[in-house]
Amino acid sequence: MIRSLRALSVLLAYPSEELQANIGEIRNALAVERLVPPAGRDALEPLLTALESRELYDLQEDYSDLFDRSRKLSLHLFEHVHGDSRDRGPAMVDLGQTYFDRGFAMTVSELPDYLPLYLEFLACQPFAEARALLGEPAHVLAALQQRLADRDSPYAGVFIALLGLAEARPDAEALKALLERTEEDVADADVDDEWREAPVTFGRPDHEAGGPTGLIAKIRAGRRSAGTKNQEA
Repeated sequence: MIRSLRALSVLLAYPSEELQANIGEIRNALAVERLVPPAGRDALEPLLTALESRELYDLQEDYSDLFDRSRKLSLHLFEHVHGDSRDRGPAMVDLGQTYFDRGFAMTVSELPDYLPLYLEFLACQPFAEARALLGEPAHVLAALQQRLADRDSPYAGVFIALLGLAEARPDAEALKALLERTEEDVADADVDDEWREAPVTFGRPDHEAGGPTGLIAKIRAGRRSAGTKNQEA
């Protein structure tokens, strides 16, 4: 278990009393493993302090305002990679199949591209592979970090830490295209209804497109298509 990835996953979850009670453990996990560079750990401190000291209701309200009511800050990776295109469904199935093939049980009612769930999955993988897979959507992580920083949100620190752990630099053109596409085409809105989709059945034995390679290919395809749209604009 890669405890640092698990800690960062927990920090992106909806605030709870249990989370508040375990901030010390999260700090300790990050300090002991030292997988997150010092700058990343420093960037996390405002969030850790807020989670320790603020009223739970206020924390939950801020979290909802950020992540539940803005598609630009969605914690679903394929929202940023594929948007509403028809590629999104197959990508979701591939990722679910990847979890199934690696023996990772989805025990929560979230879509498989939900970032905290994805980080939980990576936390259970060999470190070199986890780092490589974390770096693939670096442009998405960087876009989220930038938007959160623009809002003076301490959650930006989580994405600084993730990018530092991944040792990944986002592709500049892909990041620019992603920011331009979402800023121009997607207005802040309550997205609850948009995520009430028909459930996808994972783990079918006849499925042939799963596995990490399928996931990486689809994220890379999202980067290419974003760059293509930017050139055509």
